[in-house]
Amino acid sequence: MAKTTKDLLEFWEDQMKLPHISSNYFFRKSPSHYHMMLLVMHAFKYKEHLTVEELKTRLFKTSRPKSALMINEACEKGFFFLEKASEDQRKKFIKPSKSFIDEFNQYLLTLKNLSF
Repeated sequence: MAKTTKDLLEFWEDQMKLPHISSNYFFRKSPSHYHMMLLVMHAFKYKEHLTVEELKTRLFKTSRPKSALMINEACEKGFFFLEKASEDQRKKFIKPSKSFIDEFNQYLLTLKNLSF
C-alpha cells in the first residue's frame, strides 16, 4: 500500500477511536450530519448568516424534524450555538463554537498534510 494511502487509513482509524462525545464521531454518524457540518462551516468562513430554518431546508434527504433534532444535538454537545437576530428575535442564526472551529481547522490541516 502506498505511504499516503496508509497514512489516510491510519488517520481515519485514529479519528474513529476518539471518544463518542467528540465532533469527529458526531459529524460522521451519517452523510446528513457531515453535510450539516460543512454547511455551517461554509457559512462561517464566508461570514454568511445561516438561520436554523435555512439549514433545515438545505439539508438534503433529511426531514425537517430530523434536521431539528440534529441541530439541537449539535448545540447540546457544544459544537454549535444559536444567536438571535437583532432585527427579528424569531430568527436564530447557527454558529460554530470556538472549540469546534479549532477542531475543524485541525482536521483540515491534517487532511491537507495527507494529500496525494
